[in-house]
Amino acid sequence: MSSVKFNNIYINDWLTLSGPLESNSKLKKIDLKMDDYYYGEKTFEKAEVKMQYVVMNRLLDRNRLKYDEISLIVGGDLLNQISATSYACNNIPISLLGIYSACATFPESLIVGGMFLNNRDIKKVLGVTSSHNLSAERQFRYPIEYGSPKPHTSTFTATAGISTLLSKEEGRIKIESATIGKVCEMGIKDANNLGAVMAPAAANTLYEHLMDLKRNLDYYDLILTGDLGCVGGSIFKEYLNRRYNLKIKNHLDAGCELYLKSQDTYSGGSGPACLPLVLFNKIIPSGKYKKILIIGTGALHSPTFVNQKSPIPAIAHAVSLEVV
Repeated sequence: MSSVKFNNIYINDWLTLSGPLESNSKLKKIDLKMDDYYYGEKTFEKAEVKMQYVVMNRLLDRNRLKYDEISLIVGGDLLNQISATSYACNNIPISLLGIYSACATFPESLIVGGMFLNNRDIKKVLGVTSSHNLSAERQFRYPIEYGSPKPHTSTFTATAGISTLLSKEEGRIKIESATIGKVCEMGIKDANNLGAVMAPAAANTLYEHLMDLKRNLDYYDLILTGDLGCVGGSIFKEYLNRRYNLKIKNHLDAGCELYLKSQDTYSGGSGPACLPLVLFNKIIPSGKYKKILIIGTGALHSPTFVNQKSPIPAIAHAVSLEVV
């Protein structure tokens, strides 16, 4: 496992755009809201491109920054070849480093952006990620028009776009350290039970993070996993206890903290946007937590491999945040 400590790297600002369902969820504060899933475009995929383009440009405008003041964009999404990110950056004259860790893409963007900021020539980094329920359903499962039933272990891909502004200038959240996860595969083949797929990877990354940095669970006010969902979250706690003898009490899962029970989202939320959406619109505004460990969880599955009956691998990346 690779863990690294950062020296004065900050999240200076962020901006979120939420979909119709997410706008009426458990979230406390949202910057921008979508009226419908098309967002003024002809397809769901083009809507996701627009989502990313809007959150990046609105964030720059709010901070009165021009394109030439940003050294690098680091970001990705769920669509094939991270196409939403590529198209969104098509008319933005900033160098792009596209990344992919499925639903763990957000913490990966913080890790990669933080490492680049250790270079004195890199001044500011823009992070971006998104997910769209209907574009993800079409790619990974079935279009919603098909009407396929789902088990209670399924999660519901959040529709949202998130951008972050990173620099060495003191800001609202300090990126203190991080642990890069290992690919973990436990033989699970069910694409409708991704919480179970990702739970062991999350537990492994948490354990390695604590061992590498010589910390215990009580060091953090909150440990926030990305999108294990309510089913996967329970597996995560049990696996952590049985495999590593760690009994976690200060844990929440963003997938469980996003939607209301009345919204009928099965086991909870998922997608690359789920973790940052809850972090920036519920956890940080609450003012309850100063030291937060976020663990992004990603199922690295491909519809092709799933249809070939291959087990689904997973990965989890952890980032330690300190609210200034």
